[in-house]
Amino acid sequence: MISKKVSWFEIYVDNIQRATTFYELVLNTKLEPLGDPSDQNTTMMAFPNDMESYGSGGALIKMEGFKAGGNSTLVYFYSKDCLTEQTKVVQAGGQIIKPKMSIGEFGFISLCIDTEGNMFGLHSMQ
Repeated sequence: MISKKVSWFEIYVDNIQRATTFYELVLNTKLEPLGDPSDQNTTMMAFPNDMESYGSGGALIKMEGFKAGGNSTLVYFYSKDCLTEQTKVVQAGGQIIKPKMSIGEFGFISLCIDTEGNMFGLHSMQ
């Protein structure tokens, strides 16, 4: 049987530096440049990832002809307590759409908008 786990995600952006600064501040992480494997004038900033452990790798993508926002895929970032990252969203230039709320036995989520108009989620068990 083939695994159905997500193995990669991409968040399309209009301003790669602004988006990188936003996610580094909100998620307290460091994104690294990733080469353009397609030679399509694409700029990529990758989230930290260990292919041997739980979780999915991904990157911010700046690609000509692909506008940020308005897509229908929602990425949730893991957190010990999503309220921690949620409190950084507005100061980093984003918006909070749904503040931390219970999803019952599955923990808690916050729904936010980044500086590029993309919605993303934060998920925690506490």
